[in-house]
Amino acid sequence: MSFPLSLTKFVGSGMTSQRARDRLAARLQAQGIGAQTVLDAIRFTPRHVFVDEAMATHAYDNKALPIGFGQTISQPYIVARMTETLLASGALDTVLEIGTGCGYQTAILAQLVGHVYSVERIALLSVNARRTLAELRLKNISFHLSDGHWGWAEHAPYAGILVTAAPETVPQALLQQLRVGGRLVIPVGAQQSVQQLHCITRQSLTEYQTQLIDTVSFVPMLDGVI
Repeated sequence: MSFPLSLTKFVGSGMTSQRARDRLAARLQAQGIGAQTVLDAIRFTPRHVFVDEAMATHAYDNKALPIGFGQTISQPYIVARMTETLLASGALDTVLEIGTGCGYQTAILAQLVGHVYSVERIALLSVNARRTLAELRLKNISFHLSDGHWGWAEHAPYAGILVTAAPETVPQALLQQLRVGGRLVIPVGAQQSVQQLHCITRQSLTEYQTQLIDTVSFVPMLDGVI
């Protein structure tokens, strides 16, 4: 994937430089991320352009950062772990992302899959993410302003679904929009309780297999559009 790195804000400097991205990728590899394609996507994606300028010097710390509206850009390790889990069975042609947020996870996915269909419930976050991703020349993304619990039935079934906020239970619409053989990677649990990252594989029209991946902490998956 070729980003317009001639633009100063994408090149970065000091704590936002390519060297900072290289160090982040190395830390993630040391933590157990083994998929080289995922590590390369992390290495080449300028995370600092997805956060407020005041937070840019912390962009390559391995931690979640606020992006407004009570939302966060996920910890890089979690982004890498979820992406690696989603792609564990091979390349995917279509992926539904629930929770565009600032667009960082979207950017990682767009470098690794055929097409990303991304749903966001907060209009201003969606607008800002679209602008940033367009500047990065990522063209294989479609955006939708909607309640994430509903998924995006128009383009279903999907080879993979990745959810970046935690519902208390897995939405049935997402299970139904998953292709047979496809994977749904989703954090599940109330915000004040232990949340578990699930990988759910659709075995047949009526059967699903669930694997617990890790203990995580995500913002809650809320209803409605704002």
